[in-house]
Amino acid sequence: MHAKKALLLPGGWDGHKPEQFVQILANQLTSAGMECETIPSLSVLADESRLKAFDVIVPCWTMGALTPEESTGLQNAVRSGAGVAGIHGGMGDAFRGNLDYEWMVGGHFVGHPHVGDYTVRIKDFSSSITAGLPASFAYNSEQYYMMVDPGIHVLADSEYVYEERTCTMPVAWIKCWGRGRVFYSALGHAPEEFEKSPEALRLAIQGICWAARPE
Repeated sequence: MHAKKALLLPGGWDGHKPEQFVQILANQLTSAGMECETIPSLSVLADESRLKAFDVIVPCWTMGALTPEESTGLQNAVRSGAGVAGIHGGMGDAFRGNLDYEWMVGGHFVGHPHVGDYTVRIKDFSSSITAGLPASFAYNSEQYYMMVDPGIHVLADSEYVYEERTCTMPVAWIKCWGRGRVFYSALGHAPEEFEKSPEALRLAIQGICWAARPE
């Protein structure tokens, strides 16, 4: 059994500190037995032969844009069996307006009218992604308001109160895209949040590991 290999892509809007987040994720994934390669460029996505070497692709690239070749390369890699997994704006607010990308992810960011305390609730306790997590945990950050694919499988959610209305908002989910697995978590605006909330970091790492190409 070979070690799974992750491609981490830091870049885009600096406000989300992509390099710091990628280092945190790479350290944790390495400890979990995964090989990690960090490339601060999207051009690798256009090299479909190179992408075959990776079991999971982890974009950490808020906003930005993909060329047609990069977009096609990413789509083909995931449909062929590579996973894609990420957090917060690095995946859920990447490549705005790329409908194929947003459909693959299963949702996209539209706003965060609430910034502060909220509660994350685990909805699926049978998944390896939520193993070891409490039924709920407190979180303090931007609470993402997402537009989501009704076909996603929600792992965690929160209660969103906005303009005197309350709705259930997905926080973490999974889906498939062709033969590839997709994982997303809206948590992780600032690196220190993973220190204050180890539950959020555990959710992210276990999600990335799950998304990696099955043996």
